[in-house]
Amino acid sequence: MEIRETELPGVKVVVPDVFEDPRGFFFESYHAGRYADGGIDAQFVQDNHSKSERGTLRGLHAQWRKPQGKLVRCLQGEIFDVAVDARKGSETFGRWVGVTLTAANRHQIWVPPGFVHGFCVVSETAEVEYKCTDLYDPGYEVSVIWNDPAIGVQWPIAEPLLSKKDAEGVPLAELEHEL
Repeated sequence: MEIRETELPGVKVVVPDVFEDPRGFFFESYHAGRYADGGIDAQFVQDNHSKSERGTLRGLHAQWRKPQGKLVRCLQGEIFDVAVDARKGSETFGRWVGVTLTAANRHQIWVPPGFVHGFCVVSETAEVEYKCTDLYDPGYEVSVIWNDPAIGVQWPIAEPLLSKKDAEGVPLAELEHEL
């Protein structure tokens, strides 16, 4: 397994060792000791699984209390996954990194607490699974608008399908709570 650093300190891409033969494939999708050795020393308390149609954009989300670290992977299809540094005072505040996660490449992204996170579906459908370091609590959730010009994420979809919550997100600079 290889754990790659990104331009944002703390955000990492995990590239697993995949063993393939005529029967199929095998890989470890999580191994606490190996991930800790690579700088992802987290205790996960909740797993989430979603299925979305092409053009769906989910995010950019975080929790200001009970912040969640997320280990994200795509089980079916292809997504463009984004993490944005939302830690006020950070040298990289407002900067983003995006990675393509697919069922075929089996890569994962680690998004630590203090970052807002989102993804959009570029295949016909996609199933996404992610492990979280704290439980979801809608009372503490914040949504940053997906197209905040101050962030400038270069999404591969011009007019995404959004939930009401995501369509009503606020610019990062206007978040009421510190992450």
